[in-house]
Amino acid sequence: MSTVAFPTTTIEGYPRIGAQRELKRALESYWSGQIDADTFRSTTRALRIDTYNHLRDLGLSEPYAIPADVALYDHVLETALTVGLVAGGTDLDEEFALARGTATRVPLEMTKWFDTNYHYLVPEVAAGQEITPVPDRIVRIVEEAREAGHQVRPYLVGPVTLLALSKPVEWSLLPALVDAYAQVFAALRQAGVEWVQVAEPIVVADVDTPDADIARYLGEAWSTLLGADARPNVYLTTPYGAADAALPVLGELKPEALHVDLSPWTLQATPDYVEQVRTHVAPETHLVAGLIDGRNVWAADLAERTEILTTLGATSVTTSTSLQHVPHTLKAERNLPVDVATWLAFADEKIAEALALSAGPQDAEVAFAASARVARTRAESPLRHDEAVAKRLGTLPAGQVQRQPLFAERQQAQREALNLPSLPTTTIGSFPQTPEIRQARAAHRNGTLSDAQYKEALQQEIKQVIELQEEIGIDVLVHGEAERNDMVQYFAELLDGFVVTENGWVQSYGSRCTRPPIVYGDVSRPAPMTVEWATYAQSLSNKPVKGMLTGPVTILAWSFKRDDVPLSVSADQIGAALADEVRDLEEAGISIIQIDEPALRELLPLRAKDRPSYLDWAVRSFRLVAVDAKPTTQIHTHLCYSEFGQIIDAVAGLDADVTSIEAARSRMELLADIDETFHSEIGPGVWDIHSPRVPSVEEIVELLQAALRHVPAEHLWVNPDCGLKTRKYEEVEPSLRNLVAARDAVLAQR
Repeated sequence: MSTVAFPTTTIEGYPRIGAQRELKRALESYWSGQIDADTFRSTTRALRIDTYNHLRDLGLSEPYAIPADVALYDHVLETALTVGLVAGGTDLDEEFALARGTATRVPLEMTKWFDTNYHYLVPEVAAGQEITPVPDRIVRIVEEAREAGHQVRPYLVGPVTLLALSKPVEWSLLPALVDAYAQVFAALRQAGVEWVQVAEPIVVADVDTPDADIARYLGEAWSTLLGADARPNVYLTTPYGAADAALPVLGELKPEALHVDLSPWTLQATPDYVEQVRTHVAPETHLVAGLIDGRNVWAADLAERTEILTTLGATSVTTSTSLQHVPHTLKAERNLPVDVATWLAFADEKIAEALALSAGPQDAEVAFAASARVARTRAESPLRHDEAVAKRLGTLPAGQVQRQPLFAERQQAQREALNLPSLPTTTIGSFPQTPEIRQARAAHRNGTLSDAQYKEALQQEIKQVIELQEEIGIDVLVHGEAERNDMVQYFAELLDGFVVTENGWVQSYGSRCTRPPIVYGDVSRPAPMTVEWATYAQSLSNKPVKGMLTGPVTILAWSFKRDDVPLSVSADQIGAALADEVRDLEEAGISIIQIDEPALRELLPLRAKDRPSYLDWAVRSFRLVAVDAKPTTQIHTHLCYSEFGQIIDAVAGLDADVTSIEAARSRMELLADIDETFHSEIGPGVWDIHSPRVPSVEEIVELLQAALRHVPAEHLWVNPDCGLKTRKYEEVEPSLRNLVAARDAVLAQR
C-alpha cells in the first residue's frame, strides 16, 4: 500500500457545474450542435483544471485533498459506464443518449439521489449480463490532473450502492461487478494513483433489500476488494446519514480511511452516532469526520464541532456530503441582507471552515472568534421570529385537518360544474421559458423595462400560450407561468421569511440548475401572488384555466431549510400562507387550482422509523392549503421522481381531487400500487419531458392503454410527466398534438 498519508483536510466533492455554469453552457452548446466534440472536451477539461486550481488556492493543497468527482451528466451514470455495469465505453454521444434519449431511444429512468434535490440516472441491468469495465474513463481524469500539477482523488459510487440503486436490483451480479471494480482499482494503481474515494451511501438508508443483506453484500464485496494487492488505498465514504447497522461491518473491513457523516442533521436523527463511531471504527482505520454540513448553507459553529472532533480523537476533517448540493461562494452575492449573509456558508466558505476546524482554535483564532459571533448574533436576532405568524398558527387545529365534504361528493359537484370530457387533457403548468421571456425579465430587473412594459410582455406570452392550447384542443388550460423564474423561487420572492440569491446555482441534473431560496425566519404572505396572472388567463378562454401553486413541502424541500425550528413548523407556516392564496383565487373565479408537490418523497427520511411522523406533518401542511376550498373547486396536485409505492398512503392522504404523477419513463409500472383506497382521479404522465424527443401517437396510446388496465376511464387524465419550462416549442407543440391525438384514438377504440 501507499505511504502517502490521507490529507488532514478534504471535502467529499465540489459543485461540478462551474461557478458561471460553464458545464451547463458547454453541454447545451454541444447538444444543439453549436460546438463539436473536440471543443466540448477541451472546454470541460479546462473547467476541471480551473476547479482544481481554485481548490488548491483555497487551501486544499495536500496530496489527494482534492476529489475528482467528475461527471459530464451524472456521477452514477459515470460510475456505471466506468465499471461496465452499463455498456457505453467512452463514446460521448452514447453517454448522452443514455441520459437524454434520442428520437428512437428512451433514456434511462431518472430519480432522486437519496433525500436530496439531485437526480441520478437509474442503471438498467439484467441477470447474467456481461460486465466489461472501461478503466480509461477514470484513468484519463487522473492523468489530465497530473499533467496540470494536481494529485487528485478519483471518485466512484461503490458496488453495493450501485446495484441497490439499479433496476431491477440484481444481486447475482455482485461477484462480476466486484471483479470489474478490482480491474478499475488495478488500472488506477498502475497509473500511480495512491488514494481512491468510493461512496457507499446505501448503508445510511432503508431500502427494499433488508439491512442484514446489505451488510452481508458489503462484507462480501469489500473483503474481496480490500484483499487485492493491486489497488490504491481506499477511502470509503458513507454520506447522507448514519451508517447504523452497517457500521460494525465497516469497522471490521478496515479500509485505509473511512468517512462518517457527523452533520447536525445526522446527529439530530441519531444522537448516539458519535459513540457508535468510537465503538466500531478500528484504530488502524483513518477516521475522516464529516463535520461540515455539505447540504445546508448555515455557517458551522466551530466550537461545537470541535467538541465532537476532540471526542473522536485524531482524525481528518471533511464535509458530511459532497458540496455539490450548495452554491459556489457567498462572494458572488451582492444583495443578501447583511445580517442574514453573515449566518451563511456556501461551498468555498465551508472549505474555509473545514481548514479552520483542522487547525484548531489556537491556530485559527480569528475564524473561531467569527464563528462564535455569528452563532450569538443569529440566536439573538429578531429577524427569525414573527409574532403575528405565531398567533396565526396558534389558531390552527391540532393534528390532521380534513376538507369537507369528502371526495365522492366533491367529485360529483365538480363534474356538474366543470363538464369536462372523458379522459380530459391538461398540462402540468409551465410552458417553455423562451429567450424573449428571459430577456424581458432581465431587462425589468436591471430597470431598462418598466413595470407596465414587463406586464404587457408577460400578458402577450400568456395570450399566446392560451391560444396555442385551445388550437391544439387541450381541455384544461394553464397560463404557462411566464412570470415565474422558478416554481419555488417565485413564491420565495413574494413570501416573508425567505431570501433569494443572485448566483446561488445548484445542479439538479445534467445541465439543469436551480437557485434554492433560503428560509431564514417565520413565513407569511403579505399580498396575493398568482391571482393577477390566473384571472388574466381565464379572461381569454371559456375553458377552465388552472390556478398554479407550489405546495408547502416542495417549497421547503427545494429551499435551504432553517435549522433552528422543526421542519413541520415551517411547513405549517407555508401551508397557512398558501391557504390565503387559494381563497383569493376562488374569489377571483378560478375553479381549478393545482398545488404541486413533486418533492413529497424527496424529504422522506432515509430510515423507515422516521417516516410516519414526516408523512403526517407533510400531509397536514398540504391539507392546510385546501382545507377551506369550495366543494366545486377542483384541487389538483402533481408528484414526480417518486417511488410511488413507498408513499402511496400519504399521496392518497393528500385528499386532492386529481393527482398527476411522473410515469412515462417507468412505463406506467408505478400504477400497480394503485388500489381501491386511492380515491383521487389520476393523471399518469404519458410524455417524458426530461428528454428532448417527441413521443409518437402510438407510443402515447400504448401508455394510455397500460394506464387503463389500472385506472378506470372515469378517473383517468391525460398529461405530460412534468412542466414544460425546460423544453422548446418545437418539441412541445408536436408532443401536445400527439398527446391529444392519442387520447382521441383511445376514446375511439372504447
